[in-house]
Amino acid sequence: MRIREFQEMMRRIYYEKDRRRGIERTYIWLVEEVGELGRAIIRGDIREIGTEVADVMAWLASLCNLLELDLEKMCLNKYPGVCPRCGSVPCKCNEPRGRRLAL
Repeated sequence: MRIREFQEMMRRIYYEKDRRRGIERTYIWLVEEVGELGRAIIRGDIREIGTEVADVMAWLASLCNLLELDLEKMCLNKYPGVCPRCGSVPCKCNEPRGRRLAL
């Protein structure tokens, strides 16, 4: 399944509920799911991590539906098969300071 197909599936299943909830509250759900993913990572529970990754993807697709954005197109435009900053594969960029996850 392509990202676009997944996004369309989320639209068929959830768009009416998402529309009633609105962009801001849908975004809050997405952030909550990212938090749940972080907690699963800290616990090291691989099954829970997989479930939370799927939830994050679903909520991101729902948010993109409300914003009328094609998630697959946006991803491919930003990441065209090379690092968008240095243009290399693999990336040769130095890690930016201050972006480390404190677990």
